[in-house]
Amino acid sequence: MSTSRPPKYDVDDPRLAGLIDEVIAELGQYPDLDLLREVLVTGVKLALDDSSTRGDLKILRTAVKEMRHAFRVFAEYADAPKVSVFGSARSLPDQREFQLAQELGRRLAQSGYMVITGAGDGIMGAAHLGAGREKSIGLNIMLPFEQSANPTIARDPKLINFRYFFTRKLFFVKESNAIVLMPGGFGTQDEGFETLTLIQTGKSDPVPIIMLDVEDGSYWEAWERFVEGQLLSGGFISEEDLSLYLVTRDLDEACAEIETFYRRYHSSRYVEWRKNLVLRLKEELTDEAVVRLNEDFGDILTEGEIRKCEAFPEEEDEPELVALPRLALAFDQVHNGRLRQLINAINRF
Repeated sequence: MSTSRPPKYDVDDPRLAGLIDEVIAELGQYPDLDLLREVLVTGVKLALDDSSTRGDLKILRTAVKEMRHAFRVFAEYADAPKVSVFGSARSLPDQREFQLAQELGRRLAQSGYMVITGAGDGIMGAAHLGAGREKSIGLNIMLPFEQSANPTIARDPKLINFRYFFTRKLFFVKESNAIVLMPGGFGTQDEGFETLTLIQTGKSDPVPIIMLDVEDGSYWEAWERFVEGQLLSGGFISEEDLSLYLVTRDLDEACAEIETFYRRYHSSRYVEWRKNLVLRLKEELTDEAVVRLNEDFGDILTEGEIRKCEAFPEEEDEPELVALPRLALAFDQVHNGRLRQLINAINRF
């Protein structure tokens, strides 16, 4: 590590800063030593702060340990697409919701997806049962009641136990290529609204969010009436935000929503200090299609136009994606519902 330019984020004590540098130097060729150094600096700063209590440090310790373990588990399956399935832990095997979740899990696994659930019984257990042990990942929350790992994922290395909901939620969203919500209680509603909030505000990459119910069910229909009748009518969300999710009673439509989202679109990333958003594609668009995109979505640009481009220097850390065709745009980072509509348009061409 160069000593000619001190790190921007550091401790004030030069002796402690030097000791941190010595630890970093011992780690050799680890690829992201700059970030790891900031983690160590944060730990030292906590020790120097008068405001940090033992209880505060316990929260941080447990959260970091949980995240480290989860990072390690998911790293082994980084190349596998995944779908998170949420729903009630109380659904019984003779109920249609359970049977639908089981078939959903089977269909997802058959299509090459791994199925992430909260690892409990009910709809969670049904989705794992359908997917099978090999295709299941469980993110269990340790509760004094109700929650224990279902038989499919119990004692599996892919079962991760969390003490905190916030660390668990991080991995549900971070590791998922799609979210499917089925009827459930407070937890299901919490996960649904949080995922919508993260995507609506641009804090998470766009992914399909599907509210799936049984054939004549009214659970998500009533939810949608509330969203449109209260949130939209009250001006608390915008019309475009309705594009962020799909309500359906049709399993074929739910699965097609996931497959269609990734028909041409692959992934996205901000570059040049978030000045440009890059959309990586599985196949290139025609010049005529790009012209059409500019005509239809120029309203979400802060400058310039949507254009074809090569990989940016910042993307060199993802060499497996460098060859993919790309579009770059100066996205306003506000209208994420419109961004979802743009992705839909790219997939329709």
